Amino acid sequence: MGVLVAVGRLLVGARSLRGPLNRVVRVVPDVTGLDKTFDYIVPEEFADVVVGSRVRVPLHGRRVGAWVVADVSDAPAVSSLKSIVKSSGLGPDREVLDLCEWATWRWGAKRLRPLLVTASPPVVVNRPATQRRTKVLAEPSSPATTSLITDGGGVLRLPPTADQLPTILSAAKHGPTLVVCPSIEGARALAHRLDRAGVSVALMPDDWAKARGGVDVVIGGRAAAFAPCPDLAVAMVLDEHDESLQEERSPNWHARDVLIERARRRGAVFVAVSPAPSVVVSEGRPVVAPEHERERAAWPAVDVVDRHDVEPWKRSLVSSELIAELHEHSRRIVCVVNTKGQARLLACRSCRALVRCEACGGSMSEEVDGRLDCRACGATRPKVCIECGSSALARVRPGTSRLRFELEEAAHRPVMEVTGATPEGFDDRAADVFVGTEAVLHRVRRVDTVAFLDFDAELLAPRFRANEQALALLTRAARLVGTRRGGGKVIVQTALPEHPVVRAVAEVNLAEFVAVERQRRLDLSLPPFGALATAEGPGADEFARLVGLIEGVRTSRSGDVHLLRASDADTLAAACAATPWPPQAKVRLVVDPPRL
Repeated sequence: MGVLVAVGRLLVGARSLRGPLNRVVRVVPDVTGLDKTFDYIVPEEFADVVVGSRVRVPLHGRRVGAWVVADVSDAPAVSSLKSIVKSSGLGPDREVLDLCEWATWRWGAKRLRPLLVTASPPVVVNRPATQRRTKVLAEPSSPATTSLITDGGGVLRLPPTADQLPTILSAAKHGPTLVVCPSIEGARALAHRLDRAGVSVALMPDDWAKARGGVDVVIGGRAAAFAPCPDLAVAMVLDEHDESLQEERSPNWHARDVLIERARRRGAVFVAVSPAPSVVVSEGRPVVAPEHERERAAWPAVDVVDRHDVEPWKRSLVSSELIAELHEHSRRIVCVVNTKGQARLLACRSCRALVRCEACGGSMSEEVDGRLDCRACGATRPKVCIECGSSALARVRPGTSRLRFELEEAAHRPVMEVTGATPEGFDDRAADVFVGTEAVLHRVRRVDTVAFLDFDAELLAPRFRANEQALALLTRAARLVGTRRGGGKVIVQTALPEHPVVRAVAEVNLAEFVAVERQRRLDLSLPPFGALATAEGPGADEFARLVGLIEGVRTSRSGDVHLLRASDADTLAAACAATPWPPQAKVRLVVDPPRL
């Protein structure tokens, strides 16, 4: 009898140690730099632990946080495993967890942890909030958005000064809607307006529990692409052209692409909203836009100051047209000149044309005596002007060190300098004229005129996305100054008045710009007609060599940076995933590099 009791106690002890049905789970530890998974036993008292749950586990003599990522059916003997010691609440559900794993593969990451951090609540959440869904009846609505969603999704080209709220309300009428904004400040403002309209809304990341429970609209910054949204019906990204939608750290995922994949997996509708949609999102999707006169009225007046007949090396950034604007003391004026990180432009002394690459249209620099190099596409040629054949070239120096003083002399009023180091929310009432890098467009309010003093530096920047990035700057300026009827004005000083970007905003013809840019990308096999990644750091040489051995991938090198190219994103992702890191490597792999 005593033997039977002892055996029974052993069985009970083993069951309590191993849990019901000998349950074992696989976890990803919340430890920086660790890219391994580990198996643990789930004790009976943690029966609520499921795939996606956050737990604490013993690891190397200490207790660390972790995420449960899988149930293990072929676990080893119980004696070789330790048990979970604490349940730490909810994490990403199975659907979002799978999305994180896909994003890890898509952007060439070797670790899942960074994306699990993004997809988890900032505090412990033990249970979802009560579902709060309504029958969305709020107005105004957007007929264009309704039509787009009914037809299966696509791109809405919404002018920069147009209200985005009707677009979101129209989407919410079709079911739970996930909205991603470039900034959390913009998301907060829209969430407040949605709440006042009677729509249940969860602002990420603070309202994670509400989002998990179920609301009409889940909204937030780029991290909201991984937010919980049960029964997702519409996935929407606002200002799709904005670079802030791409994560700067590794893996450098893009919220737009995450939403596209999430909508595809869920069978939901994807909608991109932007005044100037990118070629990537426009390719293969219907684009809906207002009729031309309505769209034009929602943009400010755009004055193009043609400076091609002024000797570039003698050119002052303070033109007569700008001086006339500065003399209008009733107007608040922002002057933008991006000098940080820009290539020095060259110009021909004979015909005054800017030196450009005949292959991609970017600027060329003289890194080696007698030879011109294009940093954008790698093309080279002898030191000659392709317009007239002259070899007499001169460097264009914008002379920004004295720009503030030149503006003060021209305006006869104080000029305040604003850069990225200027704190947001500073008191901008001390002056009515401002000068600085593009950061000034994000830090100054109540502006009547934005003047781009050296816009050619943006148009000819040695980056394949330079055209779209230049257009994004103009879009930001347009939103800041308002409509032409309200007095909004944008001044563009350029020696390239016929450039597609300049014409696009001057004529408010964004469709023509996309067509031109699409053809350029197609000719050069650039995204979306190809895939790019860069690799640098210790071990990058060996990593690039191994990736280059895989069929469909080409590699090249510029300095310490390796460029990886493939015909499409899936081919490149599969090649990077199949290539292990070399021993002791610290490779920084950037897929879809935003500033290449």
